[in-house]
Amino acid sequence: MSLLYSLVRLRVAAVFAASLAIQSQVAFAQSPMVDATGNSLVIADSGSVVSVGGSVTEIVYALGLADRVLAVDSTSLFPAEATDLPNVGYMRQLAAEPILAMGPSLILAVEDSGPPAVLEQLRDAGQQIVLVPDDPTPQGISNKIRLIADAMAVSEKGLALSRKVESDLKHLKQAVADVGTRPKVLFLLSIGNGGAPLAAGNETSAAGIIELAGGVNAVDAFKGYKALSPEALVEAAPDVLLVTNRSLTLLGGSENLMQVPEIAETPAGRDGRIVSMDGLLLLGFGPRTPLAIEQLAAKLHPDFAGAMKKEP
Repeated sequence: MSLLYSLVRLRVAAVFAASLAIQSQVAFAQSPMVDATGNSLVIADSGSVVSVGGSVTEIVYALGLADRVLAVDSTSLFPAEATDLPNVGYMRQLAAEPILAMGPSLILAVEDSGPPAVLEQLRDAGQQIVLVPDDPTPQGISNKIRLIADAMAVSEKGLALSRKVESDLKHLKQAVADVGTRPKVLFLLSIGNGGAPLAAGNETSAAGIIELAGGVNAVDAFKGYKALSPEALVEAAPDVLLVTNRSLTLLGGSENLMQVPEIAETPAGRDGRIVSMDGLLLLGFGPRTPLAIEQLAAKLHPDFAGAMKKEP
């Protein structure tokens, strides 16, 4: 009789604990949260999600929530399995119909997703949308992770992931501090498309990653991405040209890039210092940003000894 009583008590305790966990999660999911627009939201259901924005999708997967993702956008290229999901189009050129057809309970989208009229149409159709801030700084990464985790009602996982990223970034910051000379780096986008290349100015993800990797952004006269004239490119005098792998492939490789007259006149062109990296890794400012910093720092500083130090 005492054994049966003990078993019953254990079963009741287990059921009670499970009930508390579910109640806690539901209560947390229903707590107000503030997204990138400053709107206060109460997330009713995060069980089925359309994820828009490469770093947003990376974070959802890093939190172990792949089973909740119904569809992604065309910038969601990592992890590879995300590309097997239905695609709702480019993040800035969304249409309401493909998203509504998926029947999500929640839409997670990086803050510059749009167009705004489509987002409003989705809201009018009853869709909850969380716009995720995209601040290209270490603190911005932590904020992004925690907001997504809060929206998905897995705050503890978000806290653990953000702390891991913060720790890796701290170790890298210490390593980068010892690199000495900081080269001038010019990030170019849309090269060889018949017009002037777009250069990354201040307050861009390119400028942010260059600084974190121990470089100096070669262009600081403007914010955002702007076309750079041949004269301005030469005047910028970059020591290193930074491009995405996609841009370099479209141009036909480093040799073709160095044959562009204005680039050939720069220190980077003369020395053949062309660095290319995966665009999402380089500019995403998500969980893999420490890896991006480590790889870029190694390319900017040949003697860089900042291999990632792991916590014991």
